[in-house]
Amino acid sequence: MGNQVPISGEFGDVYFSHADGLAESRHVFLNGNQLPERLAILAPYQCFTIAELGFGTGLNFLASWQLWQKLRASHPHLRTARLHFISTELHPIPLPDLTQILSLWAQRAPELAELIEPLLADYPPLIAGCHRLNFISDNLTLDIWLGDAAHSLAKLHKNPDDQSTSHIDAWFLDGFAPSCNESLWADSIFTQIQRLSQRGTTAATYSCAGIVKRDLQGSGFKIEKVAGFGRKREMLTAVMVNAAIAEDNPSIEPQKIIYRPTHSVVIGAGVAGLMTAWSLANRGIKVTLLDKDAPLSGASGNPRALLAPKMTPIHHVDEHLHTISYLYTSRFYRYLNEQAAIYNTPPILETTGALELLVKSNVTIKEICDYPNAMATTLPNNQAKTITGLSALDLFENLYLPKSGLVNPQALKNEILRHPLITFKSLVVTQIDETADNVRISGYIDKTNNVQDNNLNNDSNNKKSDIIIKTIEADNVVICAAYEGRKLDSRIANCRTIRGQLSWFTPTIEQRADLPKLPLKYSGYCAPFVAQSGDATLNNMTEGQAQFLLGASFIDTDKDTRIRSEENQQNRDKLIADIPELDSILPNDTGNWQARAGIRTQTIDYHPLVGLLVGSQRIWTLSAMGAKGYAIAPLCAETLGDMMLGTFPPLSANMLTKISPNRARIHKNPI
Repeated sequence: MGNQVPISGEFGDVYFSHADGLAESRHVFLNGNQLPERLAILAPYQCFTIAELGFGTGLNFLASWQLWQKLRASHPHLRTARLHFISTELHPIPLPDLTQILSLWAQRAPELAELIEPLLADYPPLIAGCHRLNFISDNLTLDIWLGDAAHSLAKLHKNPDDQSTSHIDAWFLDGFAPSCNESLWADSIFTQIQRLSQRGTTAATYSCAGIVKRDLQGSGFKIEKVAGFGRKREMLTAVMVNAAIAEDNPSIEPQKIIYRPTHSVVIGAGVAGLMTAWSLANRGIKVTLLDKDAPLSGASGNPRALLAPKMTPIHHVDEHLHTISYLYTSRFYRYLNEQAAIYNTPPILETTGALELLVKSNVTIKEICDYPNAMATTLPNNQAKTITGLSALDLFENLYLPKSGLVNPQALKNEILRHPLITFKSLVVTQIDETADNVRISGYIDKTNNVQDNNLNNDSNNKKSDIIIKTIEADNVVICAAYEGRKLDSRIANCRTIRGQLSWFTPTIEQRADLPKLPLKYSGYCAPFVAQSGDATLNNMTEGQAQFLLGASFIDTDKDTRIRSEENQQNRDKLIADIPELDSILPNDTGNWQARAGIRTQTIDYHPLVGLLVGSQRIWTLSAMGAKGYAIAPLCAETLGDMMLGTFPPLSANMLTKISPNRARIHKNPI
């Protein structure tokens, strides 16, 4: 690499040392925070959290990742421990530039090459907000908060009444020199550093500027000058001490582990329950997944779901659940695709791209231009017509989403249930009892229903004909039962119920040639797809057969799931109203179309329910996803897992308030 060191255009300072940036990172931040020693003594399942000011080229993260891999390989007890790396960046490097920079590092430090590739593959589009990247095989999570550092740190949720949870263990204070960038050394930054730290938290920085020393000391840290890197004579390390006790040599000890569940029950095996089960199992928690019917028997069991965000003007995006969730979910489904490929099973996400006609949209063409093209753009009219196969419709106004696609619910279910810590059981839950020590879930199994039930234990208390009474004890429970959740716990808000019927048919070869070639969003949505193995489990179709899907109906306060022929016709009419040229292509007779009806559950403010129920220590809920479950449930489940285990969620404190199941607004106005 030699003298090829990237320089910030905003601040006129180098991103790392001219001598050896990787060696500098290891000396200043890894050794300065005593990470080799501290990480090696983590207890099983313990999470260690690093926070960095200035993601830059990602070199500090890569060095930390490499150290973590090395320690896990030589210390078997770290197999279940986790590393959480939180970084802020106001001026992120565009992907092409970052790729060029890191390719040079891959040449100079070949040991980083295998880490650089997945980092670049998951590097997020440069929009504000928190972007969670999970490197699952290494139990490593990277949260990149794009935006002003002080604002980003202020968004990290920390319970002021519980000092044992949600804290930073080590700080990488890696902003450009105070003389170049005062903002990363401002009082507001150190206010957040103090808020997010606790006794034993460490910090390290190459800077020995007086302002840095004074602010660290003023934030409760004991500082020490140590040998710097290369030609720099000194650098700073610091340890937060108890302000009431002055100590000359504060010890750095592993933080005590907070209470963590070892067994959770998740009630409801739709997409919310499946995602919750996976998120908890991925954190080492044994999960029993319950449903009165087979998984995906409810509203989540459609043949395909369209993964596409509900867009918002970009100045709202950092607090827009749909957009941030869409980006996380796209990465998550790509990971599951890799796992499915190992087993030679159908992919979870087929990335087709999607075109929105802006019939019902929250953004204008001008506002779409504010987004990175790789995430959202507007295609020229001729290109839009070519890619969709439409010829007569004016497509000058459109929203093209190149990363969108179709989710295969059956493939998703199969991949989730493959997790060794997840066990599905059929159970009609009738009661949940919480004690100081556990929760007891009571219910019954109707043996007349031929429902899958793997690893069913013969622990029934009583048998009456074909009914088996059953109880299950666990550390906690998550209710993911949509509108039926309120029957299990009255603290769950009464939600709006909306019937939606989706229709599909098998087109002829001639029809296929003229039907849209990719998913379209209008006042509804339509999509061509080919049935895969497993699709016939819940829906009537044949593997390898082309299908065309359209819908869905929207019937408020209707809980009837019987198929209605008139709603097939309504779905056709809705499509023709927005795209008239398809009238001569779609069959006029919808009587032979297949269909599936489900009940969407939605709150009055359109936000889901995610969190611990008021007055409880062990009963949680994740529900009310509306029609966006396949887009938002994965990130909501990540958030719930973090809240349950006392680590930092990938959503702001403000967003956590908006999705709390206890928020006042949804309880004041019963449906």
